[in-house]
Amino acid sequence: MSADPSTLAATVATGAAPGVTPAPHSRSAAFWRHFFHVLKENPFTLVAVVLFIGFVFLALFGRFIVPYGPLATNVGPALSPPSWAHWFGTDALGRDILSRVVVATSLDLGMAVVAVAASFVIGGLTGAAAGFWGGTLDKVVMRATDMIMAFPLFVLAMGIVAALGNSIANIIIATIVINLPFYIRVARTEVNVRRDAGFVEAARLSGNSDVRILFVHLIPNVLPPMMVQISLNMGWAILNAAGLSFIGLGVAPPDAEWGIMVAEGATYIISGEWWVALFPGAVLMLAVFTFNLLGDGLRDLIDPRRRT
Repeated sequence: MSADPSTLAATVATGAAPGVTPAPHSRSAAFWRHFFHVLKENPFTLVAVVLFIGFVFLALFGRFIVPYGPLATNVGPALSPPSWAHWFGTDALGRDILSRVVVATSLDLGMAVVAVAASFVIGGLTGAAAGFWGGTLDKVVMRATDMIMAFPLFVLAMGIVAALGNSIANIIIATIVINLPFYIRVARTEVNVRRDAGFVEAARLSGNSDVRILFVHLIPNVLPPMMVQISLNMGWAILNAAGLSFIGLGVAPPDAEWGIMVAEGATYIISGEWWVALFPGAVLMLAVFTFNLLGDGLRDLIDPRRRT
C-alpha cells in the first residue's frame, strides 16, 4: 500500500523514519529551515520576497503615507521634473506622480488578486473534477479550454471588456476567463496521474466516497504546482489590467492606475517630459518581475528533491 505523498514529503523534510508521521512542530521547523535555505541559496528569491512585502505594504497603507492626494491637482507646477518636493515629478495637471503611483498599487494588486484567486478556485475545481471522473465531463472541459486558448489571450480580454463595458468588474471577469485554462490543465493533469495511486485505492477501500477522495486526498496533493502558477499569473494579471487601461478599455481616468499613467505620459515623451511615463512603467515592470521571481522561489520551496 502506497503512502500519501504529503506524508512522504513531510517525512523527507524532517528526516523521520519511514512510516512515522512527524509531529506538527517538527514539520513547521523543517519548513522554515528549508525556507531560509532557499532564500540563502537563491538571492533573487530573497529580493523577490522583499519586493513583494514592499508592494503589499504600499497596497495596504500607501494611501495614508503619500504626501499628496492622488487626485489633487496643481500641487506643483505642471510637468515639472523630479525634485525634492516631487520625487517622480508632476503630470500635465500638476498632480504628484509619486503619490499616484503609490496609490495605484492597491488598485492594480487588488484586481490581480481577485481575478487570480477566482480563476484558481474555479479552474482548479473544474480541472480536478475532469481529471478524476474523465469521460464526457473531461471532453467538454478540455474542448472549452482549447477554445479559450485558441484566441490570443489579450485580444480575448479586449473583446470581453469591449462587449461587457469599461469597468473594474469587467476587467476582473476578463482576467479570470483568460487565466482559467492554466489552472484547469494543471489540476487535470496532476489529478489524472494520481487517481489510481495506492493511497487513493486505500481511501476507496476504506469506504470514502469519490467526492471525499477528490477533496481530501487528491486536491491537497495538487496544490503545490498550482501555487507556482498563481505567482506567475499574478504578474500576467497585473500586466493584463494595465494593458487594457493603456488602450482605453480598462480603468477610466482620473483614477490612479499604472496603465493609465503610462498612456497619459506617452504623449509627452517626444517633448522631453520622460518622467510622466517612465516611473509608472518602471513600477509596473518591477511588480511583474517580482511575481515572476516569486514563482521560481516557490518552485524551489515546494520541490521535494530540494529537501534532501
